Amino acid sequence: MTTYFKDIYDGVATALIGMRVTLGHLFKKNVTIQYPDVKHDIPERVRNRLYVNMDDCIGCDQCAKACPVNCITIETAKALPDEELGETSTGNRKRLWVTQFDIDIGKCCYCGLCVYPCPTYCIFMTPSFEFTEYNREDLIYHFATLTPEEAAEKKANAERHKAEQAAKKQAALAAKKKAEEKKQAEEAAKAGGADSPDESKKAEGNDTPDEEKNTD
Repeated sequence: MTTYFKDIYDGVATALIGMRVTLGHLFKKNVTIQYPDVKHDIPERVRNRLYVNMDDCIGCDQCAKACPVNCITIETAKALPDEELGETSTGNRKRLWVTQFDIDIGKCCYCGLCVYPCPTYCIFMTPSFEFTEYNREDLIYHFATLTPEEAAEKKANAERHKAEQAAKKQAALAAKKKAEEKKQAEEAAKAGGADSPDESKKAEGNDTPDEEKNTD
Protein backbone atom coordinates (compact mmCIF):
# COMPACT_ATOMS: atom_id res chain seq x y z
CA MET A 1 0.00 0.00 0.00
CA THR A 2 2.84 2.36 0.85
CA THR A 3 4.46 1.69 -2.50
CA TYR A 4 1.21 2.56 -4.27
CA PHE A 5 0.94 6.03 -2.73
CA LYS A 6 4.69 6.60 -3.18
CA ASP A 7 4.36 5.96 -6.90
CA ILE A 8 1.49 8.45 -7.09
CA TYR A 9 3.57 11.06 -5.27
CA ASP A 10 6.57 10.49 -7.51
CA GLY A 11 4.40 10.83 -10.63
CA VAL A 12 2.87 14.12 -9.51
CA ALA A 13 6.21 15.49 -8.27
CA THR A 14 7.93 14.56 -11.53
CA ALA A 15 5.22 16.29 -13.56
CA LEU A 16 5.50 19.42 -11.43
CA ILE A 17 9.28 19.44 -11.81
CA GLY A 18 8.92 19.15 -15.59
CA MET A 19 6.32 21.92 -15.67
CA ARG A 20 8.23 24.24 -13.34
CA VAL A 21 9.71 26.33 -16.17
CA THR A 22 6.35 26.49 -17.96
CA LEU A 23 4.49 27.45 -14.80
CA GLY A 24 7.13 30.07 -14.03
CA HIS A 25 6.60 31.78 -17.41
CA LEU A 26 2.88 32.08 -16.74
CA PHE A 27 3.68 35.02 -14.47
CA LYS A 28 6.41 36.62 -16.62
CA LYS A 29 6.24 39.03 -19.56
CA ASN A 30 6.23 37.34 -22.98
CA VAL A 31 9.58 37.34 -24.80
CA THR A 32 8.34 35.95 -28.11
CA ILE A 33 6.97 38.05 -30.98
CA GLN A 34 4.11 37.26 -33.33
CA TYR A 35 6.24 36.71 -36.44
CA PRO A 36 5.71 37.65 -39.26
CA ASP A 37 3.19 40.25 -38.08
CA VAL A 38 5.76 41.57 -35.62
CA LYS A 39 9.46 41.74 -36.48
CA HIS A 40 12.64 42.82 -34.75
CA ASP A 41 14.20 46.14 -35.73
CA ILE A 42 16.83 45.82 -38.47
CA PRO A 43 20.38 47.03 -37.63
CA GLU A 44 21.43 50.29 -39.29
CA ARG A 45 24.23 48.83 -41.46
CA VAL A 46 22.54 45.56 -42.28
CA ARG A 47 23.34 43.80 -45.58
CA ASN A 48 20.32 42.15 -47.11
CA ARG A 49 18.60 42.25 -50.47
CA LEU A 50 20.01 44.62 -53.09
CA TYR A 51 17.85 47.17 -54.85
CA VAL A 52 18.58 49.39 -57.85
CA ASN A 53 16.86 52.70 -58.56
CA MET A 54 16.92 52.67 -62.35
CA ASP A 55 15.93 56.34 -62.54
CA ASP A 56 19.40 57.19 -61.23
CA CYS A 57 21.39 54.45 -63.00
CA ILE A 58 23.75 55.71 -65.73
CA GLY A 59 25.03 52.28 -66.79
CA CYS A 60 28.62 52.95 -65.69
CA ASP A 61 29.14 49.25 -64.77
CA GLN A 62 31.17 50.17 -61.66
CA CYS A 63 29.07 47.96 -59.37
CA ALA A 64 29.48 44.93 -61.63
CA LYS A 65 33.25 45.43 -61.75
CA ALA A 66 33.43 45.64 -57.94
CA CYS A 67 31.38 42.47 -57.38
CA PRO A 68 33.71 39.61 -56.30
CA VAL A 69 31.28 36.85 -57.33
CA ASN A 70 30.04 38.32 -60.64
CA CYS A 71 26.39 38.27 -59.63
CA ILE A 72 25.62 41.57 -61.43
CA THR A 73 25.07 41.62 -65.21
CA ILE A 74 24.74 44.95 -67.02
CA GLU A 75 24.28 45.68 -70.72
CA THR A 76 23.94 49.14 -72.24
CA ALA A 77 23.31 50.81 -75.59
CA LYS A 78 24.51 54.30 -76.46
CA ALA A 79 21.72 56.83 -76.92
CA LEU A 80 21.35 58.56 -80.27
CA PRO A 81 22.26 62.26 -80.52
CA ASP A 82 18.59 63.26 -80.79
CA GLU A 83 17.55 61.18 -77.74
CA GLU A 84 17.28 62.90 -74.38
CA LEU A 85 17.51 60.54 -71.41
CA GLY A 86 17.41 63.22 -68.73
CA GLU A 87 19.46 63.51 -65.55
CA THR A 88 19.76 61.60 -62.29
CA SER A 89 18.84 63.02 -58.91
CA THR A 90 22.54 63.81 -58.40
CA GLY A 91 22.73 65.87 -61.59
CA ASN A 92 24.53 63.32 -63.76
CA ARG A 93 23.48 63.33 -67.39
CA LYS A 94 22.33 59.96 -68.71
CA ARG A 95 23.90 58.94 -72.03
CA LEU A 96 23.30 55.19 -72.09
CA TRP A 97 20.20 53.03 -72.30
CA VAL A 98 20.45 50.28 -69.68
CA THR A 99 19.05 47.35 -71.63
CA GLN A 100 19.84 44.77 -68.92
CA PHE A 101 20.49 45.04 -65.20
CA ASP A 102 20.23 41.66 -63.47
CA ILE A 103 21.34 40.67 -59.98
CA ASP A 104 21.54 36.97 -59.08
CA ILE A 105 20.88 37.20 -55.36
CA GLY A 106 21.55 33.47 -55.13
CA LYS A 107 25.24 34.21 -55.81
CA CYS A 108 25.41 37.37 -53.71
CA CYS A 109 27.73 37.18 -50.69
CA TYR A 110 26.30 40.35 -49.12
CA CYS A 111 29.67 42.07 -49.00
CA GLY A 112 28.25 45.46 -50.01
CA LEU A 113 31.24 46.25 -52.25
CA CYS A 114 28.93 47.14 -55.14
CA VAL A 115 27.30 49.96 -53.17
CA TYR A 116 30.32 52.20 -52.56
CA PRO A 117 31.68 52.82 -56.11
CA CYS A 118 28.27 53.84 -57.53
CA PRO A 119 28.56 57.54 -58.51
CA THR A 120 24.80 58.14 -58.36
CA TYR A 121 24.04 56.04 -55.26
CA CYS A 122 21.39 54.08 -57.16
CA ILE A 123 22.28 50.63 -55.76
CA PHE A 124 21.93 49.90 -52.06
CA MET A 125 21.12 47.23 -49.50
CA THR A 126 17.53 47.09 -48.24
CA PRO A 127 16.11 45.89 -44.89
CA SER A 128 14.36 43.02 -46.69
CA PHE A 129 15.86 39.67 -45.71
CA GLU A 130 13.01 37.32 -46.67
CA PHE A 131 13.41 36.26 -50.30
CA THR A 132 13.31 32.48 -50.33
CA GLU A 133 12.07 30.88 -53.54
CA TYR A 134 11.19 27.41 -54.77
CA ASN A 135 12.96 28.03 -58.07
CA ARG A 136 16.53 29.33 -58.27
CA GLU A 137 15.69 31.31 -61.41
CA ASP A 138 13.36 33.44 -59.30
CA LEU A 139 16.40 34.65 -57.33
CA ILE A 140 17.57 36.58 -60.40
CA TYR A 141 16.11 40.07 -60.11
CA HIS A 142 15.60 42.06 -63.30
CA PHE A 143 15.77 45.81 -62.70
CA ALA A 144 15.92 47.11 -66.29
CA THR A 145 12.79 49.06 -67.17
CA LEU A 146 12.96 48.40 -70.94
CA THR A 147 11.02 45.52 -72.43
CA PRO A 148 12.97 42.93 -74.48
CA GLU A 149 11.58 44.49 -77.68
CA GLU A 150 12.61 48.00 -76.62
CA ALA A 151 16.05 46.78 -75.57
CA ALA A 152 16.56 45.09 -78.94
CA GLU A 153 15.47 48.28 -80.71
CA LYS A 154 17.88 50.46 -78.71
CA LYS A 155 20.75 48.08 -79.42
CA ALA A 156 19.94 48.02 -83.15
CA ASN A 157 19.76 51.82 -83.26
CA ALA A 158 23.10 52.12 -81.47
CA GLU A 159 24.77 49.62 -83.82
CA ARG A 160 23.34 51.35 -86.89
CA HIS A 161 24.49 54.76 -85.68
CA LYS A 162 27.93 53.36 -84.92
CA ALA A 163 28.16 51.88 -88.43
CA GLU A 164 27.06 55.18 -89.99
CA GLN A 165 29.67 57.11 -88.01
CA ALA A 166 32.35 54.63 -89.03
CA ALA A 167 31.32 54.96 -92.69
CA LYS A 168 31.45 58.77 -92.46
CA LYS A 169 34.87 58.58 -90.89
CA GLN A 170 36.13 56.28 -93.63
CA ALA A 171 34.67 58.57 -96.29
CA ALA A 172 36.33 61.60 -94.69
CA LEU A 173 39.68 59.79 -94.56
CA ALA A 174 39.31 58.74 -98.20
CA ALA A 175 38.44 62.31 -99.25
CA LYS A 176 41.40 63.65 -97.30
CA LYS A 177 43.72 61.12 -98.91
CA LYS A 178 42.37 61.93 -102.36
CA ALA A 179 42.88 65.67 -101.74
CA GLU A 180 46.44 65.05 -100.61
CA GLU A 181 47.16 62.95 -103.70
CA LYS A 182 45.67 65.66 -105.92
CA LYS A 183 47.77 68.31 -104.21
CA GLN A 184 50.91 66.23 -104.65
CA ALA A 185 50.08 65.71 -108.34
CA GLU A 186 49.61 69.46 -108.86
CA GLU A 187 52.88 70.22 -107.12
CA ALA A 188 54.63 67.62 -109.26
CA ALA A 189 53.08 69.13 -112.41
CA LYS A 190 54.22 72.61 -111.41
CA ALA A 191 57.71 71.34 -110.73
CA GLY A 192 57.76 69.63 -114.12
CA GLY A 193 56.55 72.81 -115.88
CA ALA A 194 59.35 74.85 -114.31
CA ASP A 195 61.99 72.52 -115.77
CA SER A 196 60.49 72.41 -119.31
CA PRO A 197 62.14 75.63 -120.84
CA ASP A 198 65.67 74.34 -120.34
CA GLU A 199 64.76 70.98 -121.72
CA SER A 200 63.19 72.61 -124.81
CA LYS A 201 66.34 74.62 -125.42
CA LYS A 202 68.41 71.50 -125.22
CA ALA A 203 66.04 69.81 -127.63
CA GLU A 204 66.32 72.71 -130.12
CA GLY A 205 70.08 72.52 -129.97
CA ASN A 206 70.07 68.82 -130.65
CA ASP A 207 67.71 69.26 -133.63
CA THR A 208 70.05 71.65 -135.58
CA PRO A 209 70.63 70.26 -139.12
CA ASP A 210 74.04 68.78 -139.92
CA GLU A 211 74.43 71.10 -142.94
CA GLU A 212 74.28 74.22 -140.84
CA LYS A 213 76.84 72.77 -138.52
CA ASN A 214 79.13 71.97 -141.47
CA THR A 215 78.64 75.51 -142.97
CA ASP A 216 79.80 76.99 -139.72
